[in-house]
Amino acid sequence: MAALNTSARIAVVGAGAMGAGIAQVAAQAGHPVWLHDNRPGAAARARDDIDRRLGLRVSHGKLDEGSRQATLSRLHPVDRLEDLADSDLVIEAIAEQLPAKQGLFAELEALCRADCIFASNTSSLSITAIAAGLQQPRRMLGLHFFNPAPVMALVEVVLGLASDPALAHCLHQTMVAWGKQPVQARSTPGFIVNRVARPFYGESLRLLQEGAADCATLDALLRDAGGFAMGAFELTDLIGHDINYAVTCSVFDACYGDRRFQPSLVQKELLDAGHLGRKSGQGFYIYADGAQRPAARALHSQVEVGHCVVEGNLAWAEPLVQRLESQGVRVIRRDGRGLLRVGDAVLAPSDGRLASQRARADGLGNLVLLDLAADYRQATRLAISCSHDIQPQALDQAVALLQRAGLQPSRLSDTPALVVLRTVAMLANEAADAVLQGVASAADIDLAMRCGVNYPQGPLAWAEQLGLGQLLKVLENLQAAYGEERYRPSLLLRRRVAEGRGWHD
Repeated sequence: MAALNTSARIAVVGAGAMGAGIAQVAAQAGHPVWLHDNRPGAAARARDDIDRRLGLRVSHGKLDEGSRQATLSRLHPVDRLEDLADSDLVIEAIAEQLPAKQGLFAELEALCRADCIFASNTSSLSITAIAAGLQQPRRMLGLHFFNPAPVMALVEVVLGLASDPALAHCLHQTMVAWGKQPVQARSTPGFIVNRVARPFYGESLRLLQEGAADCATLDALLRDAGGFAMGAFELTDLIGHDINYAVTCSVFDACYGDRRFQPSLVQKELLDAGHLGRKSGQGFYIYADGAQRPAARALHSQVEVGHCVVEGNLAWAEPLVQRLESQGVRVIRRDGRGLLRVGDAVLAPSDGRLASQRARADGLGNLVLLDLAADYRQATRLAISCSHDIQPQALDQAVALLQRAGLQPSRLSDTPALVVLRTVAMLANEAADAVLQGVASAADIDLAMRCGVNYPQGPLAWAEQLGLGQLLKVLENLQAAYGEERYRPSLLLRRRVAEGRGWHD
């Protein structure tokens, strides 16, 4: 089926921030839109809010007045559900309560034409369950917009067990016509983004709980080395801990307590204290007027270094050597097992083992492990960890070398896979399992994570860049270090490594 044409009537039920945003998107795309809310006057107030938002865009030169007026002329606030009877597509954006959604769609089925498409904007509830009581469950799908809907490009088109694939295709094409980036997902806990993104929060929370580093340092490393727009703590403060924790619990419970999605006691304590983040004025950080954000910690050295020795290939850390050379450091190359030596220090990219464990196993004294950077040409900070017996002068020399490359080294306690490498490995592992279980295609998962949560690249593409064999080794070492199912490598990852293939081969 093709996209709905612009004469198709769109109804949006729920005039809160999300519903109003969806109504604005549909009206701007040229559709007549009926906006309903069961609170008297709420739909009309939402239209006024849309008018104000569009007015700001006009004043900033981002929209012309004619387009603003045309959009407003297509928006029709109504207080009666019966006014939606002639709709071609009804999008529900009410509270995340399954009985309420089921009841609403039962009413709509009695009112609307048999060819009207039903869609829920739920972010966590089962489309299959919402559709279960309908006489025509085939017409029930998910259209999960991201907030704010007029700004965020991604829309997850979600199929329940009975959803008609032809209708899913129609909605997919309609979202393209609306200027969105649609991806298709099966109705499983968290769909794509809320499932695959769990490790981004979970690994930082665990590192904090274990005392690996403080919030400001972990956030800075994800930003300045990982290339993420925000670190996990500042992002959960922005989202709100009530919302973020609830989504984690929902996915954890829906997956029968799978430890990969285990909620954090650290976040639960914030919630219990009423520290919800920005909305309450305090979360991991304090947001009161005049409050100072803690600075990330970094090591500094006054040692002068002019050369280093590279033994073999440093794998994904090889671009660091190029950066050192560009800063005038003389690099001596010789055969070896992927090590970088400066003075008494031995530096190596992390493979997921503890630094002290690797130092003993490989016979390396004064070992410093390097974290992953998304782009060593742009990174300004890098996490390191050290073997327990490292000598102060050796650490000083390693820090001095990284400073020559323009990097601020932030030392973590001896923790497996550090910060960025651990986070990327777990994101890619979760994405691989989502592909394995038929939740979505590899291409759609990578697109969803780039457009829905602004990751610097899709986790599966990132895994191929690192090397699937390397990624598997990191996960196996993480699992061995913790002895937990949380870090079990995906069967699909093991299979692809065994076959010597990538995700798309």
